[in-house]
Amino acid sequence: MPDAISAPRSPEDVRRVACIGAGVIGGGWAAHFLARGYDVTAWDPAPDAEDRLRRLVAAAWPALEQIGLAKGASQDRLTVAPTLAAAVADADFVQESAPEKLELKRSLLAELAAAAPPGVVIASSTSGYPMTDMQTAADHSAAGAGRLVVGHPFNPPYLIPLVEVVGGERTDREAVEWAARFYDVAGKSVITMDRELPGFIANRLQEALWREALHMVANGEASVEDIDASITEGPGLRWAFMGPCLTFALAGGEGGMAHMLDHFGPSLKSPWTRLEAPELDRALRDAMVDGCAAAAGERTYADLVAERDQGVIDVLRATGRLGGTAR
Repeated sequence: MPDAISAPRSPEDVRRVACIGAGVIGGGWAAHFLARGYDVTAWDPAPDAEDRLRRLVAAAWPALEQIGLAKGASQDRLTVAPTLAAAVADADFVQESAPEKLELKRSLLAELAAAAPPGVVIASSTSGYPMTDMQTAADHSAAGAGRLVVGHPFNPPYLIPLVEVVGGERTDREAVEWAARFYDVAGKSVITMDRELPGFIANRLQEALWREALHMVANGEASVEDIDASITEGPGLRWAFMGPCLTFALAGGEGGMAHMLDHFGPSLKSPWTRLEAPELDRALRDAMVDGCAAAAGERTYADLVAERDQGVIDVLRATGRLGGTAR
C-alpha cells in the first residue's frame, strides 16, 4: 500500500472529520458525523455559512436523538474554520460537498489534496460526476489524485443510510477500500462500486422514474399528486425493505424471477415507459411547481422536512434497520 494512502488512523480510530461545503448535503453530513460521536470541522465560503449550518444541525438533532446518539455525541463538537486549510489541517477524513459544478469540483478537490494531511482520504458527495473527470487538476500521485474517491449520499445524509463509493482512474484501490470501511464504521450502508457509472446506481434508477413522471405531467396523463400516491401507496411500500429486483422475483411466485421473466418478459416490448427526458419547457416546469405547491398545501418547508424525517425513522424502525449508535 502506498504510504500516501496509509491513512494516519484506521477507519475505526477516526476522531475528526472535515466537512467542506455547508449546504443541505454538507450540513447533513456534519449532522450525521456529529451524531456518531465525531468532532467535525466545517468550512464554506458563504458569509452566512456558520449560522445556516448550525440551524441545519439543530433542526436535524431531534430526529437523530430518536435514532440514538453515539456516546459523546454533541452539537458542541462542531467547529467552523475560517479557511479551507484550517478545516482540514487535523482531519482524519474529508467529505467535500460543494455545488455540482465540474470546474469547481476539480479545483476544490485539487486544493484539498494539496492541503489535507498525508494519507487522509478525501471523498466527494457528487451526485453524478465520475471521479475520473473531477480529479484531473489534482497532482497525479497517490498523495493527490490517488486519495480522491466518490462518497455519494442520499438526502438527508443524517437519515438515509446509503452511500455509494467508487474511485476514478487515478484513485488508488486502497483509498476506495478505506473509505468504504470508514463509512461502514460511521453507520452508513455502503455500496462499493467496481467501476464508474455516470449517476452511479441509485440516481440512475431514480432518474428513470423521474423522467417518466415528467412525461406524464407534460402530457396531462397524471397529476403530481397521482404520481406521488402511486409510489407511496404502492411499490414504494415494498421498496422500503425489498428492492425492485426481489420484488419482481416474488411476482413470479414459487418460480421466482425466472417465471416472472418468462411470463412478463414480453411486456418489455410494450410502450410503458419513455426513458428519454421530455422538453422541460415553461409549461411543464410550472405544472410541476404548481402541483407540488398544491400537494404541500399549508405545510411549510420545515413541516415537510420534519414529516419526511419522521417517516424515514418510522420505516427504518419498522424494518429493523436503525443500526448501532456507538462506535
